[in-house]
Amino acid sequence: MPTAATPATRALLDVDGLRALLDALRAEGYTVVGPTVEDGAVLYRELERVDELPRGWTDEQEAGTYRLKRRDDDAYFGYAVGPHSWKQFLFPSRSLLWRARRDEDGGFTLEDGATESDARYAFLGVRSCELHAIAIQDKVFMDPAATDPTYASGRSGAFMVAVNCGEPGGTCFCVSMETGPKATFGYDLALTELLDGGRHAFLVEVGSEAGARVLDALPSQAASDGDVATADAVVASTAARMGRTMDTTDIRDLLMSNLEHPRWDDVAERCLSCTNCTLVCPTCFCSSIEDVTDLAGDEAERHRRWDSCFTADHSYLHGGSVRATTKARYRQWLTHKLATWIDQFDESGCVGCGRCLTWCPVGIDITEEVAAIRATSDEVGA
Repeated sequence: MPTAATPATRALLDVDGLRALLDALRAEGYTVVGPTVEDGAVLYRELERVDELPRGWTDEQEAGTYRLKRRDDDAYFGYAVGPHSWKQFLFPSRSLLWRARRDEDGGFTLEDGATESDARYAFLGVRSCELHAIAIQDKVFMDPAATDPTYASGRSGAFMVAVNCGEPGGTCFCVSMETGPKATFGYDLALTELLDGGRHAFLVEVGSEAGARVLDALPSQAASDGDVATADAVVASTAARMGRTMDTTDIRDLLMSNLEHPRWDDVAERCLSCTNCTLVCPTCFCSSIEDVTDLAGDEAERHRRWDSCFTADHSYLHGGSVRATTKARYRQWLTHKLATWIDQFDESGCVGCGRCLTWCPVGIDITEEVAAIRATSDEVGA
């Protein structure tokens, strides 16, 4: 698993070099997962060829809006982020915990479902905000006191190929959250796509010994100071064109001192409690347990599946739901993500990817909600 990045080694790959990278990872036994165009969106799927990448596509995103459109160049990574996050491979939406089968003598044999995964993932196209999201989930699922075996199995052997962003989305605000657009840790290799002067190349930075070993096997050339400057300019341009901003100054205290702010009622009138925001979020980790049996009663299974704090059942205790209203559930989600998460993990639970804005059917914008509470907090408090 990569740790801190040490980008002392830089090289330049052309398109054939990118193809060689994917082939090299597959040859080493990795299941390569990356972006591809499917069902009108950029989704993360297993890749066999570079041609499956979303070459020449970009996305237009606003609150409640996502559309793909053609670019005027052949960029492979000229989009922001789609509805998928990498957590679906490390923290699957549904996983078997155990299975019990009836024996001939009428007893039951219990089988542990939380076995190690055979897949060795290589994630291609991981953005900086997503690296931060994975690091957050590492804290949740890989705490030495309570390590999740399913997550740890997939995570420990994963090879990370980051891509520094060259195209922000209309709902991105990673600069505000200090999570991007340039990858600074957690990668084996980091790419910056360069399309200048008629060339199509990728500046590669090495972040681990495993990354250096893979790069050594690729047809690359030394990167010049000019190449590095061009890559830095790509990232700087992206940072200057963020679609959203969020003032995070004292945000924990701001939200926790405004739990009865009328803004919670305003947003509850629009919120559908559909759970979209939590399902697309790369850091949300709520889950619940589901037991199933066959009709004969000879076999039973227990599964863990994704859940959401927006469902009434998620906070159900004997006698009813703790958070019975949409207002209470939205407030729980936002204050946990941006405030009490800091108490738990010493950092925000939001990485500024903007997915919750884009995929909200009614266009609820958390940057707008925080700004509204900040603008009137003194007035309400008075």
